[in-house]
Amino acid sequence: MGHHALAVHGLGKRFRRRRTDRRIFGGWETFWALRDLTFAVPEGAAFGIIGPNGAGKSTLLKILSRITEPTEGRAEVRGRVGALLEVGTGFHPDLSGRDNVFLSGALLGMGRAEIASRFEEIVAFAEVGPFIDTAVKHYSSGMYVRLAFAVAVHLRADILIADEVLAVGDIGFQNKCVGKMAEVVSDGRTVLFVSHNMAVVQKLCTQAILIEGGHLTAEGPTASVVGAYLERIGGNIGFDLSTVAQRSGKGAIRLTRIDIRDEEGNDGRALATGRPTRVLLWVDRAAPGLSCSFDIYDQSGQPVTYFDSSEHGSADSELPADSGPAFSCEIPELLLVPGRYRIDATVSLDGEVQDHIAGAASIDVQQGLLDNRPVLRNGNYGSTIMHHRWAVRASR
Repeated sequence: MGHHALAVHGLGKRFRRRRTDRRIFGGWETFWALRDLTFAVPEGAAFGIIGPNGAGKSTLLKILSRITEPTEGRAEVRGRVGALLEVGTGFHPDLSGRDNVFLSGALLGMGRAEIASRFEEIVAFAEVGPFIDTAVKHYSSGMYVRLAFAVAVHLRADILIADEVLAVGDIGFQNKCVGKMAEVVSDGRTVLFVSHNMAVVQKLCTQAILIEGGHLTAEGPTASVVGAYLERIGGNIGFDLSTVAQRSGKGAIRLTRIDIRDEEGNDGRALATGRPTRVLLWVDRAAPGLSCSFDIYDQSGQPVTYFDSSEHGSADSELPADSGPAFSCEIPELLLVPGRYRIDATVSLDGEVQDHIAGAASIDVQQGLLDNRPVLRNGNYGSTIMHHRWAVRASR
């Protein structure tokens, strides 16, 4: 049995937040983002951390990378930690890319010569050559993440912590990152990877843990932990929005849940190009004049398409007034090419935004058929496909 790269014992983190119950004015409540977490990560492992939004994954990473202190319990970490959390941590916005590379290395306890010896490699990997002497506040989010990732993997951190930031880059860069992380692991270093993309977690990680509501609910080989998670949420169907903190709007009515279903009404894992798909949205109270909209974004954060219940069409109908979803949007054929997509959801009352959640849900679209033609993701040529028919001149 090798050494542990990190071990966590009875870890808990308590926060204060404003009361969400609108009937009680003012006041604070405390809640536990993490409670009684105990697990260990072997040295040189690729270790996955999965769970729904608001489960406490980010809080755990912030404790492990020493950004925040636990309320109870302890985390023992061996060696230098290179954290790649949420775009925006780690770099100084006014400094150039070059200065930030040297600053990051110095914070990891590396000497100038050691950083300099890897500098060209970092810039080449990040594909930011022409902008390396520009202040990073002028970088696009993609450039920022590429440089942050390149720094984290090339400077000698013993433990690399990477979260969903990889989803900001385009698909080609994501594949490059996954390849690089596999290389880091074969090099004997440890990678902690947090993602909603189960395919990448399974490809990269040998072991994983599942966190739900701040508690550890499964641990072991990645396939069994991912299986437990998908079973629990029915593929990529259900997203509980009641605990999401990052939201905007007047707040008189809030989104509580979003479900993504296939034509059978279950198992979002079966979403594929050309197949029927249904998006269901719940709110905490119904009211006349209520409308809902959602946008779909591709992996590089570009908007792909938009749905709005207030724009009526002849095929629209009313749902029964029961405790089910407030809105159901049926898409007869999903015209998205394979890949991962993000959904931002909004609920409005008489045209006024009451609740808006960016990243309310995410969907993984598998390869499917359109007009009996297999649909692949070919490079970076957009995210949608149109119905079409070819006629080709017969060769003589």
